[in-house]
Amino acid sequence: MVQEEGSSSVNSSPLQLFSLMSLSPGLGSPYPWLRELKSEERGLCLIQLLVACANQVAAGSVEKANIGLEQISHLASPDGDTMQRIAAYFTEALADRMLKGWPGLHKALNSTKISSVSEEILAQRLFFDLCPFLRLSYVITNLAIIEAMEGEKVVHIIDLHSFEPAQWIDLLQALSARPEGPPHLKITGIHEQKEVLELMAHRLNEEAGKLDIPFQFNPIVSKLENLDIECLRVKTGEALAISSVLQLHSVLAFDDEMLRRQSPSASKSLNSVPIQRVFQMSSLTLGDFLEKDVVNGYSPCIDSPSPVSFASSPKMGNFLKALRGLSPKLMVVTEQESNHNAHSLMDRVTEALNFYAALFDCLESTVPRSIERQKVEKLLFGEEIKNIIACEGLERKERHERLEKWIPRLELAGFGRVPLSYHGILQATRLLQSYGCDGYRIKEEKGCLVIFWQTTPLFSISAWRFRRYS
Repeated sequence: MVQEEGSSSVNSSPLQLFSLMSLSPGLGSPYPWLRELKSEERGLCLIQLLVACANQVAAGSVEKANIGLEQISHLASPDGDTMQRIAAYFTEALADRMLKGWPGLHKALNSTKISSVSEEILAQRLFFDLCPFLRLSYVITNLAIIEAMEGEKVVHIIDLHSFEPAQWIDLLQALSARPEGPPHLKITGIHEQKEVLELMAHRLNEEAGKLDIPFQFNPIVSKLENLDIECLRVKTGEALAISSVLQLHSVLAFDDEMLRRQSPSASKSLNSVPIQRVFQMSSLTLGDFLEKDVVNGYSPCIDSPSPVSFASSPKMGNFLKALRGLSPKLMVVTEQESNHNAHSLMDRVTEALNFYAALFDCLESTVPRSIERQKVEKLLFGEEIKNIIACEGLERKERHERLEKWIPRLELAGFGRVPLSYHGILQATRLLQSYGCDGYRIKEEKGCLVIFWQTTPLFSISAWRFRRYS
């Protein structure tokens, strides 16, 4: 249904016209006025289109999904405002998922694409520089290690993703000032790229030499899911600490086909947002757009057991039990505080929209537009979004889960919680305050730390030690 030319400005707003549009075969190019929407109205339209398009992708309706992607392409942009940038990466992920239905076509279009580990590392380092989240994790981890290792003469740290020397340089400097003198420090670094570990070894050996600290770096070239625990070379008499920063979730990957056979009705569908709800949102900010009740009153069932449980991921259970078998005096775990590991695609889309909207909004509010910011969004956030939405089975590594799931999983594996100290939380608070932005918040939950942007929890930090079986 199309209004006569010139009548829409009198009788109908763009959003009212938008309510008359549907994702159906035969719909032509988007209405020209879509390009002229204000940022807030455009954001609302994009959310509606994204959710409806994701529904069509989940239902396998290729023709309708294709129409939706074409409509979104006229509004989304990796160089636009926050919602335009988010939409650009979500549509790319949805399109990639559709293309996987034609393996030959998908492989042909990606045959010359180079997957560069060095680009991923660059994006992670830029994220470290631009936002406080990784730096905060390193500060908390180091303080917990220093407190746990008080009086120890031989300290061994296992870094499950060893790519950033800054964390351990800070620790070396802190240990050098220890009243009883520094311990003999050994760091076992794990990374899939040999050159990264060689750089780590060079930087850390150089710093340890300056500080006159006895130091040894043990490099292990391996993906975390393929790690041979025997290669960690933990010796009797060493006080062991393990650092995992945004890594453990990758071990949750398993063959989803088994779950599908066990529970064929696990998938849910999600209706698009009623236009009445869109009208009610006209005064909301971008941060409010993606509240869970915005999407048709829909909220993923966070408190109910996920099909992807400890029992359905034996590899994770075995991995954690193997780490527990090393008798670590401390293990500090940092993870994304969101549930991107649901079986249902629509659950993952909704959760990811909420989570990444906060991250994009954080960058928009605190970092000027730049090539560096775009690299973080494209090479880090964009690739994570694509993995969450477009991939299944062993290929889907970004299986982020909330602290409420990590706690019972770690306890079942034989770990006991170590409450983070008041001093550590105070240091974290001061670090956030130094960024001069009141959008960052931290909250203590059950002895753990949760980091927020505005009201959205983004990352959790928890400390553990092996628990002796009675």
